[in-house]
Amino acid sequence: MKTKTLLLIIDMQNDFCLPGGALYVNGAEKDAGRLGKFITRFSDIIDHIIMTQDNHNVVDISHPVYWEDKNGNPPPPFTGISTRDVETGIWSPCFEKEKAKEYIHKLEQQGEFPHTIWPEHCIIGSRGAAIVDEIMEPVKAWARKGRFYELVIKGTNPLTEHFGALMANIPVEGSPETQLNTQLADTLLRFETILIAGEAKSHCVATTIRQLLNIDGFAQKLVILEDCMSNVSGFETLASSIYEKAKTDGARFTSSTAWYY
Repeated sequence: MKTKTLLLIIDMQNDFCLPGGALYVNGAEKDAGRLGKFITRFSDIIDHIIMTQDNHNVVDISHPVYWEDKNGNPPPPFTGISTRDVETGIWSPCFEKEKAKEYIHKLEQQGEFPHTIWPEHCIIGSRGAAIVDEIMEPVKAWARKGRFYELVIKGTNPLTEHFGALMANIPVEGSPETQLNTQLADTLLRFETILIAGEAKSHCVATTIRQLLNIDGFAQKLVILEDCMSNVSGFETLASSIYEKAKTDGARFTSSTAWYY
């Protein structure tokens, strides 16, 4: 038997949502405020809540410390690194060198987003990795009615990025936490409506939607709350094709104030 409504919240964490956060997404604090009000307003309608939480080691393939130029300098945040950059020695990995080179190559080969260096963010156990209060407080109030939310941890493997909720960008052999999360997929399939919100629209939300669209039975369940997500500045059009495909496949686009059930 299917239950009606699930809210999937992607990476609404301090480092993304608070001005001054390590990887602040412009406008995210307003997204979090709107989503918090949405949770309160529809508390009796939302049957289940799943939140994802980005968690990284300091040494991570997407952090500056992992790479260096010919002079031993790390790349500035938001630097793109391509296979050609690695082959010509513009940037060299400092750890697990062959695996890092293979990772960059597979990203390009499989059509994933180009590799980008981010500021150190959402470090495991840090305040920046915590779910922002504007979301956590209404979620706790929702739970006090005898319900249980889930927290899905992603990103802990330093050899791959893990944008999407269901699997890493490039799964790592022998590391089940990077493979398809079949338990999560099975849980999501039980619901008639999957509301999606979070950060960032351009990366982790988009990749989650793409992963869901690749599994039969998801497209027409999806309701994308457009006013509860924002793009990383400079990447506003990166995921345009993913959202266009979602619309074509039958996903519904609405806002936190216009949604009806």
